[in-house]
Amino acid sequence: MVLAELGGSISRALQQMSNATIIDEKVLNECLNEISRALLQSDVQFKLVREMQVNIKKIVNLDDLAAGHNKRRIIQQAIFSELCKMLDPGKPSFTPKKSKPSVVMFVGLQGSGKTTTCTKYAYYHQKKGWKPALVCADTFRAGAFDQLKQNATKAKIPFYGSYMESDPVKIAVEGVERFKKENCDLIIVDTSGRHKQEVALFEEMRQVAEATKPDLVIFVMDSSIGQAAFDQAQAFKQSVAVGAVIITKMDGHAKGGGALSAVAATKSPVIFIGTGEHMDEFEVFDVKPFVNRLLGMGDLSGFMDKIQEVVPMDQHPELLQKLSEGTFTMRIMYEQFQNLLKMGPINQVFSMLPGFSSELMPKGHEKESQAKIKRYMTMMDSMTDEELDSTNPKLMNESRMMRIARGAGRQVREVVEMFEEYKRLAKIWSKMKGLKIPKKGDMSSLSRNMNAQHMSKVLPPQMLKQIGGMGGLQNLMKQMGSGKGMGDMMGMFGGGDK
Repeated sequence: MVLAELGGSISRALQQMSNATIIDEKVLNECLNEISRALLQSDVQFKLVREMQVNIKKIVNLDDLAAGHNKRRIIQQAIFSELCKMLDPGKPSFTPKKSKPSVVMFVGLQGSGKTTTCTKYAYYHQKKGWKPALVCADTFRAGAFDQLKQNATKAKIPFYGSYMESDPVKIAVEGVERFKKENCDLIIVDTSGRHKQEVALFEEMRQVAEATKPDLVIFVMDSSIGQAAFDQAQAFKQSVAVGAVIITKMDGHAKGGGALSAVAATKSPVIFIGTGEHMDEFEVFDVKPFVNRLLGMGDLSGFMDKIQEVVPMDQHPELLQKLSEGTFTMRIMYEQFQNLLKMGPINQVFSMLPGFSSELMPKGHEKESQAKIKRYMTMMDSMTDEELDSTNPKLMNESRMMRIARGAGRQVREVVEMFEEYKRLAKIWSKMKGLKIPKKGDMSSLSRNMNAQHMSKVLPPQMLKQIGGMGGLQNLMKQMGSGKGMGDMMGMFGGGDK
């Protein structure tokens, strides 16, 4: 994934610093040089990298730090805050409100994935209860209207465009007026792709903006653009009032750092990132969790949000009861596999967990894992209710396994492999037996009833090591005690690594 290499390089630099016996000026300089080199290789603008290095040195003055200060922690926090500052202009973007018509205009370079992103943006808000509509004001590119029409039809979103009219301003105005009459509260206008050398197209973009008076102008930026990002983004900002940035193609293997420069050029926040071609491969961008994931520190709050989205609240008490009893059946495994698939691509989900940086999942491996889960679910579809609800491993004899394999069209060895996975997860789940259930009966309060000792038995060793052993786990539990709980994760996956 884009920036995975950058995240890996920064993580290694921090790890080398952590391994040093004494933190002195030399160790600090080596760490900062390594991070600067990684950022420059990822196409982040030199001026931004230089500023970041100077600011960290101002924050971390080793001579002034008294004995007893945790120098490693102070350096890590300084690096974290400077990376956040690079991505955060310090001002929020316009947020559309339900039941009040808002016009959002999309601008960007040719081939940046703007038309697809318009539909993803509409689809995301549609799922949240908005009534979106799409207007195709791109008369420059052949097939632009056909593409938008196809995407909108698939997502069941109303759209407007014309094969006959060549004036994009007229189409934009007609589309916006029509959807305002139809009480749509989010009207998205897609414009022609252009670059800073095309004066005529920039003038056209200004005219569309003046005619439609958008509440928000979103600049769509291809993550692979490289060093040209800063100049191109600045040219757009000078022509129209860019209020937000969406970075696309974050699932590729380009360097991606140039896109970070676009934030500095437009002084506008990144609000979403596109992580694939499918409609749901679209994530809300939040600076601190993103930098956490970049550094391999995870994004547990984002992980919990995903779980809350896919596990209905009315299922929480029942799931928690089974968790406290240590009861784990094939049916529970099936339900949790369903929930896992609903959460999106597996590599994205696991990059939210501390210790699972994007680099740990090799290219193509996530598809293999997803295929394996689907394969297991197909085999479980061939099982009887008695087999799905049983906690007795002896029930699954050879003849039953052969019947399941025939019903699912799979090999017997694959059924055996699935059953071994079930036994492994059941063993982990059983370690949660005796867990005190919160009176509220929801997962978000579960963490307050879990201690670090309990959690350390359940977490994968690799994750425990990355968090910083028992000490790091205790700190994490303290941080999470006031918010969403680690228990959500345990309730979701039976406590284990997949």
